[in-house]
Amino acid sequence: MKIDGKKLASEKLSKLKIRVRRLKSKNVTPTLAIILMGNNVASDIYVRQKGIKAKEIGALVKVLPVKETTTNEELEKLIKKLDKNPKVHGIILQRPAPGNIEVDRLTDLVSPSKEVDGFGSRPAYPVPVAQAVIIMLKYVYRQSKQKQGFKKWLNSKRVAAIGKGQTAGRPIIELLSKQEANPNIIDSKTKNRDQILKRSDIVVSAVGKHVLSAKDIKKNVILIGVGLFTDKKGKLKGDYEDSEVEGITSYYSPTPGGVGPLNVACLMENLVNAADKQTRTL
Repeated sequence: MKIDGKKLASEKLSKLKIRVRRLKSKNVTPTLAIILMGNNVASDIYVRQKGIKAKEIGALVKVLPVKETTTNEELEKLIKKLDKNPKVHGIILQRPAPGNIEVDRLTDLVSPSKEVDGFGSRPAYPVPVAQAVIIMLKYVYRQSKQKQGFKKWLNSKRVAAIGKGQTAGRPIIELLSKQEANPNIIDSKTKNRDQILKRSDIVVSAVGKHVLSAKDIKKNVILIGVGLFTDKKGKLKGDYEDSEVEGITSYYSPTPGGVGPLNVACLMENLVNAADKQTRTL
């Protein structure tokens, strides 16, 4: 069965729209500043979606593109300026960043209350993409109509996580671990990849390449695809072809319309929470 990320995202955005309306009654419009670095197709798509969904709930997104030649010092000045602005409630350094950018150090210049991507060393909010994965797994759990509790259900499953990149794989692994899932981690150096996958009840893939097909996974697996890439025809693709896996999985997230929309909705939730907290502290 397909996990409809668009529907799950829409449910969350509808609730956020009500909260934004309340904030606006206090003359507060949740505002997100996105520092867009480098030239990454997936980043451009996500940034565009963030703007669309922000508008849908009544929030604002300000995209600040910076040139490839921008220095760390210039970015530092920009971040500090945004951080001091009381009308900016969330700040994101859109990842991945060019190799010369000290993205972790720069991220830590953002106040935790405004770092809505959850990447700082003192995160106040969950990483949206990781939160999206957990929401999808909770959806599957609810569909199973079991009463043992989500964590116990998740703990009873063999979980595999493919990819441990900074922007998706690593935070997903960390959040799964906090949920007591204890995922088996698969990367390019994993020798028993096939064995791990064949015995896994849940597989979360965050690579950005075509790394999975029906022969790799067992019957009735729960499959969640996070990675994105653009093929030679310029078409956006996921870590697996939906048509290859839909017949063997019990649940799977599609591309597009899977994790992506829910990722953006979770970011909007972080932004609204940030605006709410900052308003209450004024």
